[in-house]
Amino acid sequence: MTPAHGFSGFGRRPQPIKPAAGQESVWDYPRPPRVEPRSERVTVRLGGQVIADTTDAVRVLETSHPPVYYVPLDSFPAGALVPVEGTTFCEFKGEAHYFDVVAGGVVVPRGGWTYPEPSRGFEALSTRVALYPGHMDSCEVDGERVTSQEGDFYGGWITRNIVGPFKGGPGTSGW
Repeated sequence: MTPAHGFSGFGRRPQPIKPAAGQESVWDYPRPPRVEPRSERVTVRLGGQVIADTTDAVRVLETSHPPVYYVPLDSFPAGALVPVEGTTFCEFKGEAHYFDVVAGGVVVPRGGWTYPEPSRGFEALSTRVALYPGHMDSCEVDGERVTSQEGDFYGGWITRNIVGPFKGGPGTSGW
């Protein structure tokens, strides 16, 4: 990245982009992360079908990361989320369990995850699932199609009101 994108060199903390009115900088988000209830309409499409549509999402905010939206498990149709083996561990949220996401003949292996027994402070995640927006047909927040966070680890949702630079892409692991 160039300095115009806010990056000041490999392994160094990047220069945050100054948010305009109505925008949020991911560099103002907390660490440890915070869970925030949201009332925007969140819509997810896969295989040409709407697989989730809710105004009851939460988002997790963490320094340097775009928000990760978690949608209620019960907003998905039967068969759209297929539990799979294997877990990972987040130092803040606890043990993540994964789903293949299935719709319209499309299968996204480990495309969603949940924390069935999250750490204290993250209880709202126990009945919700996050999805990698780059692996879905589309994910929208209030009708705006989100851009996915670079990389395949975090699953952040980038909208026009979120500014970075964002962790996740090449050369950002040292941030």
